[in-house]
Amino acid sequence: QVQLVESGGGLVQTGGSLRLSCAASGRAFSTYTMGWFRQAPGTEREFVAAMRSGISTDYADSVKGRFTISRDNIRNTVYLQMNSLKPEDTAVYYCAAVQVLRLVVAPSEYRYWGQGTQVTVSS
Repeated sequence: QVQLVESGGGLVQTGGSLRLSCAASGRAFSTYTMGWFRQAPGTEREFVAAMRSGISTDYADSVKGRFTISRDNIRNTVYLQMNSLKPEDTAVYYCAAVQVLRLVVAPSEYRYWGQGTQVTVSS
């Protein structure tokens, strides 16, 4: 069983930055692929970024070059550094985990989810 707790959301102006954190409980954190997703009101949850055990990453086209996913396998934490934020980045951001050794972008394949943290970018 894995529990995920996100933090770091908030209100920021266009062009600003935020760093989200997701602390994971449980064992063998390094064997989990970690993902970030977001969901705006009235929309489906969408993939943002994923990282497989510190080896490979994948990003949604809409965030490439602006967002960076990273992880600390000692602290059992995954991060999402968000730069050059835009109003369209406004959403609830979720951390997710699945114990597979490959990158996963489909939300349906993730087993564990955090409660989400709100990110609001003002224009």
